[in-house]
Amino acid sequence: MKNYKIYTLRHISLLLLFAVYLLACQNATTSRLYREQYRPQFHFSPPSNWMNDPNGLVYYDGEYHLFYQHYPDSTIWGPMHWGHAVSEDLVHWKNLPIALYPDSLGYIFSGSSIIDHLHTSGLQLGNTPPMIAIFTYHKDGIQARA
Repeated sequence: MKNYKIYTLRHISLLLLFAVYLLACQNATTSRLYREQYRPQFHFSPPSNWMNDPNGLVYYDGEYHLFYQHYPDSTIWGPMHWGHAVSEDLVHWKNLPIALYPDSLGYIFSGSSIIDHLHTSGLQLGNTPPMIAIFTYHKDGIQARA
C-alpha cells in the first residue's frame, strides 16, 4: 500500500508540474489582451477597435506580413488606415505600428502588397528588396457620377 501512495503522489506531482509549465508557457507567449472571452484565438485580430479587409499578405525573410484596413480610434467605421502585423507561423502575431495613415489625398482603402525581388519599381536601396503597397485612396465626401 505504501508504494501505491508514493506512486500516486509522484504522478500527481508530475501532473501539477506539467500544468504549471503549460500555464507559464501560455503567459509567456499570449498577452492578457489575447485571452479575452470573445476574442478569436485562431484568426488574427488587432489589439483594439475596428478592422476590415486583409489587404496584403506577403512572405519575406522568414515572416508573413499582414496588412489590413483598420480604424484604430473607434470600434465603428472611420478614416481608414492600414494596420500591420507579422507572424512566423500564421497563428501567433506581433502587432506593428500603423503602416499607412490617411492623408490629404484621402483614406487608405483596398489594395495589396508585394516584395519587389526583381527591382522593377526602381525603389530598392542597397541589397534589400522593397515591399510595395498598392492601394485605393478614398476622399470622403466625393460621390461618383452616373
